[in-house]
Amino acid sequence: MKVKEIREFSTKEIVERTEAESAHLDQLKLQHSISPLDNSAQIAAVRRDIARFKTILREREMNENK
Repeated sequence: MKVKEIREFSTKEIVERTEAESAHLDQLKLQHSISPLDNSAQIAAVRRDIARFKTILREREMNENK
């Protein structure tokens, strides 16, 4: 997911997406530990998406404090 798309979401939506992606990451890690995933790069992609969500949330938090 691109940063431009994420910026269009409301803060509440971003928080919900972050939680959902974190759960998805945990599920992927569990599946990968049981049997290797066909595309293990999925784990890195989900981690990056979570980082993007958190970065946008932090930017919004910093802008509120100004």
